[in-house]
Formats: sequence, structure tokens, C-alpha cells
Amino acid sequence: MQREKTGAVVIGAGVVGLACGRALARRGVETIIVERNSAFGQETSSRNSEVIHGGLYYPRDSLKAGLCVAGNRRLYAFCSGAGVACRRCGKLIVATQGQQEQRLHDLQSQAEDNGVTDTAMLTRAQAIALEPDLDCVAALHSPSTGIVDSHALMLALLGDAESHGAVLSLNTEVLKGEIDRRGVKLLVASGGEEMLLAADYVVNSAGLSAVALARLIDGYPAELIPEAYFAKGNYYALAGRAPFSRLVYPIPEDGGLGVHLTLDLAGQARFGPDVEWIDTLDYAVDPHRADAFYAQVRKYWPKLRDHSLVPAYCGIRPKISGPGTAAADFLIHGPKTHGVQGLVNLFGIESPGLTSCLSIADEVCSLLQLAN
Repeated sequence: MQREKTGAVVIGAGVVGLACGRALARRGVETIIVERNSAFGQETSSRNSEVIHGGLYYPRDSLKAGLCVAGNRRLYAFCSGAGVACRRCGKLIVATQGQQEQRLHDLQSQAEDNGVTDTAMLTRAQAIALEPDLDCVAALHSPSTGIVDSHALMLALLGDAESHGAVLSLNTEVLKGEIDRRGVKLLVASGGEEMLLAADYVVNSAGLSAVALARLIDGYPAELIPEAYFAKGNYYALAGRAPFSRLVYPIPEDGGLGVHLTLDLAGQARFGPDVEWIDTLDYAVDPHRADAFYAQVRKYWPKLRDHSLVPAYCGIRPKISGPGTAAADFLIHGPKTHGVQGLVNLFGIESPGLTSCLSIADEVCSLLQLAN
């Protein structure tokens, strides 16, 4: 069997894995990014709302709050410098009933606790002045929320990683891992051949498979591996002109942020995602699930016409909290947590993972004691 030695192996070439590979390579570490699919970003990173979040929703002092707020600023700066298309279009979170107004005030307080100071409470008249087709009793405006071309972002992260010596290995699957006194050795399969790959640093950024992958590492403390849950979210595109120039979100719901309106950089409007708890990964979009969207969307956009929503795509959130439970924070376990030299596991990296990708990568390097 072929044996290879490298500085670092990053498992998973989604937006977070690519950001981690870039961060390691820029610190002078010989880095291989391994991806089981035939291209980068084929799973969660290419099946989301492509939103740059402001950091409003997450508990104070949580990883999600800190990494999202810092990541928001860093991502805009990176996109500007790398020529990645993005737009700071802003977002309105809307209350459609009087009893929901307090939730908007709670969200604004949460945002301020997280260091987000640019939100503004809007009356019905102020919100409609911004978006005439909107129907609400009040709204919270987040001007730092935006949208980004996620494929172009991943391409830019990969390009910068490669310019610093990183290598992307596609169609490469990790079969198992083994802990020794120097860290983790990985058995990988690529091109019909198996190889033993030893690295000083291993980053498990496998997204939907991160929990399953941790269980493949012989000797890893089983009590530190969370349960994995999958929440499928379907998106439906609007046939016709987009009614709003900003993103529009309802009050958050269990498992997600509600059926919201997002825009792509070409101006196409789409609604979603909903929340469908599943046991196996399935990317088929059921056209009939759109039926439930109409009533939800008409709460804030009454002019939505019948039969105007068409299936677009779906994504699956790699959750570590299940139905009816509070949303879990990111779980980032480094050597001080599990005692394995050179290993970082990234669990539950769902939204706002895209926004936080650069900050997560720096957190990983910090846990590995790799200075800038």
C-alpha cells in the first residue's frame, strides 16, 4: 500500500473546508484538501440561500455569534479584494401580527449583544416605504445582510489556497482513521487504489458526513461525538419579476429561519427553505411542498399569484440538534478538548457557516496553535 506524508489534510471541499485549506496553506503548511465528490462544493455549500448574515439570531458569546459577526466583515472585504460578486442588499425581518413585534425587539437586543449596532426598527409605514409590496405591522432592518455568489467564493478560496501550495484531491474518500502518538493517520481511496496518508494536522470539515467520519477514527472518544440530524430545506423560484429589492424574512421558526424571500445576484427571487426532517440524504424537490409556501409567503406578500412558484433546488442542513430542541451552536473540537494531537473536528456547521467560513478557518488554526 502506498504511504504518503503531508503537513495537513482537510477533509471536505465545501466553503468551510476550502477556507481552512487556504488558511493552513497561507501559514506555510503543506496542505491537501480531499473531497469525495467529483467537484468542490457539491453539497451544503452550493445548496443554500447564499446569504451573508449579519449575526442577529445567535446567543451572546456563542461561536455562531462571534464567528458570524467577524465573518460578515471579513467576507465582504475578501470578496472585494478577490473580485467575488456580492451585494450588501439588506434584509427586513417582518412581524405580520401584533404579538410578533416583541420578537423583533428581542432580535434587535440580541444583535446588539453580539456587537451588531446597525439594525433599525421600522414601523409599518417605514417598511412599506422601502418595499411597497410588503405587508407587515413592523420590521427590523439589517443593512449589513447581503448575498454572494457562493460558487465564485469557493473558486476564489481554492485559487488562493492553490497559489500557496495547497492541492485539491477530488474523488477521494476517507475510509478510516487511526490515532497514534503523532496524531491521525488516514486510509483514503482514490482512483480505485487505497493509500495511507499521515499528516501533522487533520481537519474534519466533512459537513453532512462530519459525525460519521469522526466515528471512523479508531480511538477517538465516542462520548465527544454528537448525534447527527438532517433537516432538508426546499427552495422554489418565483416565475416573474422579483417583488422586493431586499431580502425578506419572517420571524424565525423551529429548525430554521422560516420561509423567506432571497435574491440571487441576477435578481431572481426564490422562496425557502422549509424544514423537513429526514433520515437519509435526498435532494429531490417535491413540487407539491410548494402548496404550503403560498399561505406562508402571503402573510408578508399578499400579491403572490397562484401557480407562480416552481421547484428550484433543495439543501440539507448538517444539524446536531433534532426536532423540537433548541438550535445547537457550532461544535469545534480541537486537541485541548479530545486530546488527539493535530486534529480538529467541525460538527454542526450549518448556517451561518458560509458567512463564518474565514473566521472558522482562523479558529481552526488557533486550535492547532498555528499563528498568522
